[in-house]
Amino acid sequence: MARTFLARFCKALAVTAGLRSVINRPSLVRLRSQLGGLFLLLLACFVAGPRLALGFGGEDKLELGQIQLTGLPTAQAIPRPEALSRLLWELEKRTSVEVNSDSQIVHLGDVASLHRHPLLYLAGDRAFPMPSDDELANLRRHLQLGGMLLIDSAEGRAGGAFDQSVRALLTKLFPQTPLGRLPDDHVLFRSFYLLRVPIGRIIALPYVEAVQLRGRAAVVYSQNDLGGAWARDRYGQWLHDVVPGGEVQREQALRLGINLVLYSLCLDYKADQVHVPFIMRRRAWQPQLPSITPAPVTP
Repeated sequence: MARTFLARFCKALAVTAGLRSVINRPSLVRLRSQLGGLFLLLLACFVAGPRLALGFGGEDKLELGQIQLTGLPTAQAIPRPEALSRLLWELEKRTSVEVNSDSQIVHLGDVASLHRHPLLYLAGDRAFPMPSDDELANLRRHLQLGGMLLIDSAEGRAGGAFDQSVRALLTKLFPQTPLGRLPDDHVLFRSFYLLRVPIGRIIALPYVEAVQLRGRAAVVYSQNDLGGAWARDRYGQWLHDVVPGGEVQREQALRLGINLVLYSLCLDYKADQVHVPFIMRRRAWQPQLPSITPAPVTP
């Protein structure tokens, strides 16, 4: 029995020595090294576990910039301070976009801050002073490089003092590109939701205006007080009544806001003809909106 055990032990040593000589050949040494590296990579992935991939690089989340113009106190320069944070909250709830729900105050003199925000928001309910030439140059450059500006009148009517200041600003910003009505079939109105009428807290005008740069709506201007329809207090209560359509109209204003954000991120990818048959079928159903009677324009 001892002789049998010794024979098996010697045979095992011989097999081991043979395998070792084979494994130590140069080609198999390289293979062993590669397999070892792959094993370490898989082990690292397993230990780290899955992480959420964010769409804006690194650990960044989407932020929207609230423009505060020089020369106005904060309370006058930002009449709807809660609007953007609530829109971002709705955006995160309804889409896969990761957001920082705290809107950021942006000054036109801060170039780095401008370029961190794909969509800038300028709201007002009164006349405002014209920005300096340097500030205008910063904003112009940002919009030419692909940024987007949403201007929102909170005056509660069309053609007021804020409207006059906006038109003067845009004339100086883009003298060769006039502000014009955005067509009803523009891709902005189907970038996420299919919308028929761009309305807000009120219906001062049944359309929005835009400055288009090379086919892209770089500036969108609404006189329907979108921010008033978006704004909630910290307890989640709506801050402003929506007239005349109530909560159905408020939902349409929220959808327009989400479309604006996604348009600023994705531009016109939904302009592709492949979407047309589906869109035409969907347009057979539309929510019941109030009859639109624009508010009179105040001279």
